[in-house]
Amino acid sequence: MNQRERFVIASILIIVTILVSIDIFTDSREGVILWHVLVEGFIALAALAGVLYLLRGTINLQRRLRQEIEDFSAFKKEAETWREDSKKYIDGLAHAIDQQLTKWKLTVAEKEVAFLLLKGLSLKEIADVRKTTEKTARVQSMAIYSKAGISGRSELSAFFLEDLLLPASNNNEIKNH
Repeated sequence: MNQRERFVIASILIIVTILVSIDIFTDSREGVILWHVLVEGFIALAALAGVLYLLRGTINLQRRLRQEIEDFSAFKKEAETWREDSKKYIDGLAHAIDQQLTKWKLTVAEKEVAFLLLKGLSLKEIADVRKTTEKTARVQSMAIYSKAGISGRSELSAFFLEDLLLPASNNNEIKNH
């Protein structure tokens, strides 16, 4: 239920509570039998309980939303800090990858496709980003694999990232074996 729906339902319940309260007041002055006044009183209390329930739900929802916003802001700040702290390494890695792609004699378009493949984009996504057809992206990726002497995307990623993604202690152990 969205905020607007909650407001409409709460408003209707408040109106019901007010109208029933007015009716109880006039009925009690006119001497209406007690059970009738009690039933109307129960109806007024039920409507008021509905309003309080909706208000409590709205307050809880707003509290959770604020917490989610704070959590997201903290995550975003952490990610930005990581990016800034890692920028020189990322720039260096991007430069090193570009140098290797140049050694493989890739064209400018093939280099662009190679970087997009490394980022994990599908051939369809690469075609969309580059405003080409999926067939063109496929042909270019095959040319990359052929020039690099590898069999596919997994080997392309492994070529650049295999040692990079291991923890430092494991990295040393593997190199020593």
